[in-house]
Amino acid sequence: MAVDHPSAEEAIAATRAWLERAVIGLGLCPFAKAVHVKNQVRYVVSDAHNKDVLLDDLEQELRTLAQASPEEIDTTLLIHPYVLHDFLEYNDFLEAADAVVEELELDGVLQVASFHPQYQFEGTAVDDITNYTNRSPYPILHLLREASVDAAVAAFPDAELIFEKNIETMNRLGIEGWEALGLEGRKG
Repeated sequence: MAVDHPSAEEAIAATRAWLERAVIGLGLCPFAKAVHVKNQVRYVVSDAHNKDVLLDDLEQELRTLAQASPEEIDTTLLIHPYVLHDFLEYNDFLEAADAVVEELELDGVLQVASFHPQYQFEGTAVDDITNYTNRSPYPILHLLREASVDAAVAAFPDAELIFEKNIETMNRLGIEGWEALGLEGRKG
């Protein structure tokens, strides 16, 4: 069931289910489980209906994450279900998101990763199953602490092989397997 205008609670529930079933359940990110079980993931739903308001929300969440203790908030998922539904427009927006990180002088401290219902890697077909490694129920700006990423990569053997493992996982799973996960949200 697609939910195009979810409440904040519905958007968070769909995102949490995606994190648990896809990201953690399929092992797409071996670092996600630890912060999830420790309740160090902050879920925020932006009410933004335009890019300028979303940039303001992003700035606020970057400041919040930078000021918080990593033990309390290690990462933030800024879910924005009402703006940037078109993937190409969303992809272009990521430059503005990175500019906010730089303006706040947080480059090297925080970074923004991207997830979207229509995510498409360069050089792939729209329906290529490998795109689903970055497909989420709603557009999401994932705010990460670089120190946490560095520590996780250092602790994980062969971290550089994660992408290839994810491609293999998705190819084995296929579209039918992805759909069987029962993830709700805005369908790409």
